[in-house]
Amino acid sequence: MQEPKQTRARYMILLMLFLVTTINFADRATISIAGSSIQKDLGIDAITLGYIFSAFGWAYVLGQIPGGWLLDRFGSKRVYAASIFTWSLFTLLQGYIGEFSVGTAVVLLILLRMSVGLAEAPSFPGNARIVASWFPTKERGTASAIFNSAQYFATALFAPLMGWIVYRFGWEHVFIFMGSLGILFSLIWMRTIYSPKDHPWANAAEVRYIAENGGLVDLDDRSKKKDSGPKWDYIRQLLTNRMMAGVYLGQFCINSLTYFFLTWFPVYLVQERGMTILKAGIIASLPAICGFLGGVLGGVFSDMLLRRGNSLSVARKTPIVLGMVLSMSMILCNYVEADWMVVGFMALAFFGKGVGALGWAVVSDTSPKQIAGLSGGLFNTIGNLSSITTPIVIGYIIAATGSFKMALVFVGVNALIAAISYLFIVGEIKRVQLKGLVDAEPTKPDALDGSAASASQR
Repeated sequence: MQEPKQTRARYMILLMLFLVTTINFADRATISIAGSSIQKDLGIDAITLGYIFSAFGWAYVLGQIPGGWLLDRFGSKRVYAASIFTWSLFTLLQGYIGEFSVGTAVVLLILLRMSVGLAEAPSFPGNARIVASWFPTKERGTASAIFNSAQYFATALFAPLMGWIVYRFGWEHVFIFMGSLGILFSLIWMRTIYSPKDHPWANAAEVRYIAENGGLVDLDDRSKKKDSGPKWDYIRQLLTNRMMAGVYLGQFCINSLTYFFLTWFPVYLVQERGMTILKAGIIASLPAICGFLGGVLGGVFSDMLLRRGNSLSVARKTPIVLGMVLSMSMILCNYVEADWMVVGFMALAFFGKGVGALGWAVVSDTSPKQIAGLSGGLFNTIGNLSSITTPIVIGYIIAATGSFKMALVFVGVNALIAAISYLFIVGEIKRVQLKGLVDAEPTKPDALDGSAASASQR
């Protein structure tokens, strides 16, 4: 009897990851689109605005390890759904801070931004877990790049819309609109996300294909969960692993670019380049489209290198290093006057950042199976320290110099350090084997080691 044709439910899962990450980053970007108007209405300076921008990052970082443990303990579906609903509710509530006095409004805005950050903490570790569970090694770079490229798609899609909302109705309505959209999506998530073995749209042939080619299909099998909480010795082993230390440093620097674009970039267009908020919203979407294209291309290019017989290290490092070199082009904006040239260099920088944003693919390739969520949480904790430092440092640079010129140099140097880290610190990329971890059942080598899985199919 002929075996049933393999389903493709994993691509629907990837679509859901792409959509939820789009909403995730649009909610983060609300404050940047509304930033100039909030600054004007509340009468605050650049340093205060920098601290408001960074409030998200403080809580987001603190929530990473607990969020990763919750994912490992209770599974991606339920924890992620609660995360979406909660961060969307806190986003919506930001639309009402204008009802209070200036001092109270600033405090409430900081607290609500921190609440959004804490609620979003499980999101990217959750993405990495779901990709590791649903995708074989040879498809993982593309899958990770696609969900990660949603951050640029969010800007391309929502920046013009949010700019128009601010221009037409006022900044408060941006938060109300995005919060309502996220609450609705949390309900859709619960109806469409399952583990591979439980999904009604995935047949046995697809599950077997995923499992035999490096996919960790049992990640959310609660019968095999042994740990009751985070194991700090496992965290210590990850932190003292040279490969992971290089990956963490690289992600910190890559995220510095991310948070410049998410926070100060629209303000740069308004204050440094003299654009209206409506025009800035439209202009901000153009480099973001390039970032989206670069993000998809980076993942496809990485997986193509892997399928052609290159090592996992070469396949992941090559796009990252090339992308970071391209991202340094933003510094050239300091030497041009025409708006179209500024947009062109920022588009090139966005494109490079997209190509090089493969950190989450590396996490899926390297995380120990039994603590995939915790490993992703640690990676995101360190990487997103830059969500705290970058907005604040840029705020002080602007206050001290009166312009964005040195701020662009600061961001460009971060891109250079990321490239150096992957070239000289990371070394061979492979799955980490931790001491003291005992799996519930023996696992074939090709299901744990991405490079071995790839080699078995050449």
